[in-house]
Amino acid sequence: MRIEYVEAVLAVVELVPAASAVAYGGVAELLGSGGPRQVGAVMSHYGSGVPWWRILKASGHAPAGHEAEALRHYLAEGTPLLGAYLEYQRTREGRWRVDLQAARWAPAEDELDVIDAVAEELERRLHGLSVADDGMSV
Repeated sequence: MRIEYVEAVLAVVELVPAASAVAYGGVAELLGSGGPRQVGAVMSHYGSGVPWWRILKASGHAPAGHEAEALRHYLAEGTPLLGAYLEYQRTREGRWRVDLQAARWAPAEDELDVIDAVAEELERRLHGLSVADDGMSV
């Protein structure tokens, strides 16, 4: 995975506010690059330093293996949840998920400007890697 893509994904994830969430595919769509699997791979390998619990599957389920920790974050932030999350918190039994429709992050205009700048920089850096540095390429 190219570090340029990793940095772009993490920059977008850092913008997602508390009590909000976005699906992996939503991050890719905002960047105009990659897809849900690529974003998931970035989050799996590099996401520990950003609010990883705010990026999830389109179903609203927390990242596998991190459900208990994610639930603590969701409850602390007031993220809208569906299902038996209180039972899960108590017993680790029960199915629950983030109410992605209610929690979906809709970036404000200034956040969209930042995302556009990140996406443009990503495109510039990736394009620059594929262009010969012979002084004749445009």
